[in-house]
Amino acid sequence: MNQVANPRKPLRLNVGFIINSSIGTNRDFDIYFPKYQDDDLVIAEAGGVVNVGRTPQGLIVQGNFSGKVTLECVRCLTDYEHLIRWEFAELYAFTQDNVTDSGLLVPDDAQIDLQLLFREYALLEFPIKPLCREDCEGLCAECGQNLNQGDCGHSPEVDTPFLALKGLLENQHNDELD
Repeated sequence: MNQVANPRKPLRLNVGFIINSSIGTNRDFDIYFPKYQDDDLVIAEAGGVVNVGRTPQGLIVQGNFSGKVTLECVRCLTDYEHLIRWEFAELYAFTQDNVTDSGLLVPDDAQIDLQLLFREYALLEFPIKPLCREDCEGLCAECGQNLNQGDCGHSPEVDTPFLALKGLLENQHNDELD
């Protein structure tokens, strides 16, 4: 394993020595942030390994990462820590002829900056409806208390268009008993 040489820009990798190596050569780069922050994205204990390998067309860059993010539960509205894991594999082409859909080319200075890939793939792993836990009770519709912390005494009455039908069924059942 090789440590990233530039601690100020740990997602910028100098890959010049791999470009000039034989096909099949690859190297691992360890990446770790106690706290990664970029605009609206904050990831604690973000880290992983990036493998850069030489192919005839360019450099295949494979990253495997994990980190902790703070999210707000959609049911109880409390913040909680959520572990995300993400990975990517992209080709940085040597020539325009070998460029893939991602449009990545090996820069002239042989310094690959992975910040955009790191950020985009991390954001894709955020849950659409974050839950602090599967059995989260949410908030009381009447008083707003967090029901995970205790019962507030209000009965959960569901407002549904079928509630009127329930009353009709109860009346019909009572008529049959009479």
